Parts: sequence; structure tokens; C-alpha cells
Amino acid sequence: MDVHGTVAEGFEPVRDAFARNFSALGERGAAVAVYRDGQRVVDLWAGTRDVDGTAPWERGTAQVVRSATKGVAAAVLLLLHQRGQLDLDAPVGHYWPEFKARGKERVLVRHVLNHRAGLPVLDRPLTPEEALDPLRGPEAVAAQTPAWEPGTDHGYHALTYGWLLDELVRRVTGQGAGAWLAAQITGPLGLDLWLGLPDAEAGRVGRAGRVEGPEPAGGLRSRPKRSVTEAYQDPASLTRRAFAAITPFPDQNDPAYRAAALPATNAIATADALARFYATLIGDTAGGARLFTPETVALARAEESAGPDRVLVVGTRFGLGYMLHGSASPFLTPGSFGHPGRGGALGFADPDTGIAFGYVTNGFRKTVTADPRAQGLVRAVRGALGL
Repeated sequence: MDVHGTVAEGFEPVRDAFARNFSALGERGAAVAVYRDGQRVVDLWAGTRDVDGTAPWERGTAQVVRSATKGVAAAVLLLLHQRGQLDLDAPVGHYWPEFKARGKERVLVRHVLNHRAGLPVLDRPLTPEEALDPLRGPEAVAAQTPAWEPGTDHGYHALTYGWLLDELVRRVTGQGAGAWLAAQITGPLGLDLWLGLPDAEAGRVGRAGRVEGPEPAGGLRSRPKRSVTEAYQDPASLTRRAFAAITPFPDQNDPAYRAAALPATNAIATADALARFYATLIGDTAGGARLFTPETVALARAEESAGPDRVLVVGTRFGLGYMLHGSASPFLTPGSFGHPGRGGALGFADPDTGIAFGYVTNGFRKTVTADPRAQGLVRAVRGALGL
């Protein structure tokens, strides 16, 4: 497998780990980028653009990043807070009066970000057509009764997170999260990262699909412990229902799905854009000045939720909108914050080392949080830094 791109001196182990993903872990097409103190030190790509094709992956090839979208979308709410337009401790109903129904008066904006809103499921799942309508998802969440007392516990809001966040952004700014992101962040920074893919960029996006490979060593494994397996198999469990809030799940290669803006699941990005997005959250880059103040970085990575997750069953840790370093989703150091995408993608920042990381792939695995390909790359970065 020919690996294309460059690595700075000292980061050669990342190239080795990236090549191993193809030789030993079933990778079809992927890219990885790493920034250190705002400067790119890793920029690699290899394989085919489409998971089932032969055309080569190119430097500008982009992919859907699934739930790594959540970390991108979280920046919208945190920046609105940073600018004084949104109060994290205000009730969601203050901005969205219809949301107050069915015992949700005490759901706070921060509960949307830290997965404590109690709304991971819908009693009536949306169809794919309904899910792509920007009004139907928020309407369904507003009509939903919480599964637990909001604020008292946490559980991963796999799909409903996106509708909650999107409607809050719309009520505060008049724009959906995708449009605001493009106007305020990705457009000015020149990032190849979209929440709602423009028609003009569609030809750059590879076709994604399921791939098989060896079982990962950590995270939510393809043969997890019995309690996790049972939760995914039980149609009545919060786990099964959370991931089935859209039934059946849309084809992620469908142009209509890619053109929609679902802030929980369907951002499309190059690895470089995902890494530079996180680099710009924590510091200046060649492409622009930092987005988050030190106070906002502290909000992103301060632990808000930890312990057994009512949806994912295993222990998880969340700050405001971001997963935090832990056994279910290891990042670089305990101070890292970011978000994995189910089946592969990963983006995060580590303010303590100045590292920002982005990995995208066209081959989805069964993993939920800790894909072995991404984790091998993270370990290589850690080794390159001598950590």
C-alpha cells in the first residue's frame, strides 16, 4: 500500500501505524492529520476513495464522520455562549417554549451538551424522510417525555442530540447549526468540513461502507461483555431505542442524506479539516486565530458526566459537548476532549500538548467509541511525543 503525504521529523511512527492499518486491520481508504501548536506535523492518506471502488484516495477526499459530528456541532453552542448569546444554565424552554411540554421545564442548555437531558429515545421513531426535514426532529423531541429525571443521570443521546442542538441554534440565531457553522467557522477558516454538503463538493466525497477486521483491544468491542450485547439486542432497551430514533437508518451515501444537516451524525470532512478545526479551538493556526477562549476550553473539557452510561451501558465521560479521555474512548492525555464517530472517525484536541488530531475512513467497523485503527494512530502520536 502506497502511503501519500508527509510527516514532520519525529512523527514517523504515525506513518508506520497508518500503513499497518492497511496491512493488518482491513483499512480500505483513509486519511490522518495532526497539528501541533497550530502547525501541521502529519498529513497522510492512502487507499481508495470508495470503500468498494478502485479510484485512489486523494488529499482532498472527504468522508462522513458519523458521531464525530457532535464535537463539531458542540462548538456552535459553546461559541454562542462565549459571545453572550446563549446561557448554558438557562432552561431550554427559555429559548424554545414548545419544548417545555411533558416534564421538560427543568432541562437546561448544558444538559443537551452533557447528555443529561433524559431524551435519548423517541416513542415513535422518525422515518428517514422525516429525519431529513429540519422541523420534524425538533418537533418530535419537544413532544417526548424524558426517560429519566433531567439532570439526574447521563446517557448518550446518539441521534436526538442533533435535533436538540439544531433547534437551540435556530431559536437563538435564526439559522440551523449547519448554516451557522459554515458562516461563522468553516467558511472563514477555509475548512473542507460541512454540515449539509453543498452540491459543488459532492464529487469529493467517497462512498462509505462496512468492513471487517480483527477485534479491537478496547472500547466497545465487536464482542463486548454480555450486558452490552444484551442491551443492543433488546428492542425495549434505551440502547436499542436510542440508535433506532431514525428507523430504518438512512443510507449514508445518499446525496439527500449528505445534503441535510443532522448535527449528531452527518458532518463530512477531510482529515486535515477535522484536525485543523480542533487546532483552531485551542490555539492560533496558519488559517486563523483561535476560536475558544481559555475559559471556553475549560468548559469543553471539565467533567460534567461520568460513570455507567444509561445508553452505552459502559462507563463514559463527557464535558460540554465533548467526550473526555477514558477507557471507553481513549484520547491522548487525560486533558483531551473530542468525539469519535461510530465505526472509525475521530477528532480531538489536547490543550496540554498542543495536539489536534483528525482521522477519517470509508470503512466502518462494528466499534462504537474506540476503533483500533484510530487508537493505533493515537498511540503512535503519544509515542512520538514521548508520553
